[in-house]
Amino acid sequence: MVHSASVAVFIAQIVVLLTVGRLIGELLQRVGQPSVTGQILAGVLLGPSILGALAPGLWHSLFPAAPEQKAMLDGVSQLGILLLLLMTGMETDLAVFRTARRPAVYVSVCGIVVPFACGCALGALLPASMLPTSGHRLVSALFLGTALSISSVKIVALVIRDLGFLRRTVGQVILASSILDDTIGWVIVSITLGLALYGTVDAAALTRTVVGTALFLVLSFTVGRRIVFRLVRWSNDALTSEMATVTTILIIAGLMALVTNALGVHFVLGAFVAGILLGQSPLLIKRVDAPLRGLIVALFMPVFFAVAGLSINLGALTQPRFLWLTLALIVLASVGKFVGAFVGGRAGGLTYAESFAVGCGVNARGSTEVIVASIGLQLKVLSLDLFTAIVAMAVVTTVAMPPMLRWAFRRLPMGREEQVRLEREEFESRAFLPQLERLLVAVDASPSGKLASRLAGLLAGGRGIPTTVMHVDSSPPERHAASPAEESTAVLKAAAASSGELTAPAPDLDVRTRAAEQQAAHKAIAAEGHKGFGLLVIGREPASARGDFSPEIGTAIAGASGAFAITIARGVHRSAPDTGELHTLVAVSGTRTARDGAEVAVALAHASRGRVTALHLDSRGGAPAHPWRQRFGSALLPRSSATAAMNEIVELGEHYGVEVRGRILTAGPLDAVLLRELANARHNLLVIGVSRRPDEQLFLGDLAAQMLTHATCSLLFVCGEAAPVPAPSR
Repeated sequence: MVHSASVAVFIAQIVVLLTVGRLIGELLQRVGQPSVTGQILAGVLLGPSILGALAPGLWHSLFPAAPEQKAMLDGVSQLGILLLLLMTGMETDLAVFRTARRPAVYVSVCGIVVPFACGCALGALLPASMLPTSGHRLVSALFLGTALSISSVKIVALVIRDLGFLRRTVGQVILASSILDDTIGWVIVSITLGLALYGTVDAAALTRTVVGTALFLVLSFTVGRRIVFRLVRWSNDALTSEMATVTTILIIAGLMALVTNALGVHFVLGAFVAGILLGQSPLLIKRVDAPLRGLIVALFMPVFFAVAGLSINLGALTQPRFLWLTLALIVLASVGKFVGAFVGGRAGGLTYAESFAVGCGVNARGSTEVIVASIGLQLKVLSLDLFTAIVAMAVVTTVAMPPMLRWAFRRLPMGREEQVRLEREEFESRAFLPQLERLLVAVDASPSGKLASRLAGLLAGGRGIPTTVMHVDSSPPERHAASPAEESTAVLKAAAASSGELTAPAPDLDVRTRAAEQQAAHKAIAAEGHKGFGLLVIGREPASARGDFSPEIGTAIAGASGAFAITIARGVHRSAPDTGELHTLVAVSGTRTARDGAEVAVALAHASRGRVTALHLDSRGGAPAHPWRQRFGSALLPRSSATAAMNEIVELGEHYGVEVRGRILTAGPLDAVLLRELANARHNLLVIGVSRRPDEQLFLGDLAAQMLTHATCSLLFVCGEAAPVPAPSR
């Protein structure tokens, strides 16, 4: 009966903490403050300082002092710390850090050293009565220094994103330095906890902690990165149960947390590093991010921060010495962080205005300090009063950061180079290819299959997109010196290598090979496709000389839920499908379908060092024809929808570094215009954006059918839209 009562109280605690935390967090978010501040305030409201003082009977009933009752809520809170650090790591974009590396390093190092020194000095000067035990002064001072020096990357990223400054140069510096702050901070916390476990400075123990932490980090970011990716991919491909990949991610985080705990450092470092590795995985993170984030944000995050608020003793702030201590922490944290970041920004090459904005932007402590303070309170190296002062400092700096940063950014002019970069990034955010996480290549041993392998390699190589080659063997294996599957994979890897040479550094490409018999090919392709692929690339021969698609191609497309591309080799690619530059002709119409096809054409030309010609048929009839080739966007072109469509493709070419030439014509049907252009120019690939058509037999439109019948060069039909989700059966 006692057990049932404790469970009922525990559920009531969770319900109340979630309800009050969500409501206050929502209220603060509507006035421009992070919701985490509201969740902390919810804990303060429900704690002994307010609810306990106003309704002591209700408070004791809801939060009894029984140790087992506290242990249940504390267990959820500790699991919340692990999951919060996992999510923070997954949100850590190291590419942002690489972009703003030099100023970010200076800002982070200076922004840590100055407030850390201030915090340690304050800890050394505190009277013994403010410390839990006099023997823990060194560890307490280190905790104070850490709490004053680290910015909360989650709060910083949230505020910058809400203010619309995430992609600004200074916004990237702020975010990158906060990422470095978090990484350095958790290493410092882990080493400090190692000291706390031994009670005194033990040189041998300290050496083991530092060396163990360094070794763990090195192995994690080298061997561990590939192991994590392979585990995530295996769970997605091999396990069929619901949310199996989410479970795998949680297991990885838990195991890495246990490893760091065994090394003598806190488990938060293992969870944080696991999150970084999972966030860098090129596979499936977008698919599992929503359910995992929902679990953390909806349950564990508000419970943890509300529990932290429950521990705050507002009565300590009524005592003059602790009130002065809290004010000193706020001043030291704010001034120390601002001065350090400002000096670091200037040393890193930022202007005075940019350095000032950076100093304002890195001052939010928020969740990180609350976690650090909670760990210190749990290990009894911080007193309850010190814990209250640190959390109060975290809340005040977090609340003050958004208006300060907004004020600083309003006075920060945007340079021409930054404006161009932002426009380019905004343009790319609407693109088709950057959204692909995985390719499935279904080919046979024909020239069309080899050409499809090459084109897929060119697309995957520059971005390091994981690729699976599904080879359909329709010819006797003894006719080949090497197996057809090995040939297709070799063609793809060679094309990927040549494409990867254009990027620095060239990304690694993970390629897997599958084989299927002709009779069961459609089932094998459908089975692979259900594992989650962004694009299915098919290379099979047509069914007849008339140019109809083979039934196998139609069956494969019918089983594909994502985008697809069909490759047909003709002309020079019949004899040499895996070599040569691609001189591509692409049809442009201004629709999203045509734009996806044009983007693929431009990307292939870039990867093969070829060229692109875009052709648009303007059906208005009023604009003069332009038979000469020219770069679009010039004043010679009429202002029309055709010009706008061409300008969009030219911008795509500028992004990839490919010069796009084109023609706007006003006479004749489009199929005749395309065939005439192919006859008069030396194009070896025609790319057409197509859409799905409801039909028993594969049909991609009249234009695609005409080109499939009459075109003499190779063809690539690109459909960037996913299959519609079928309505649930009743």
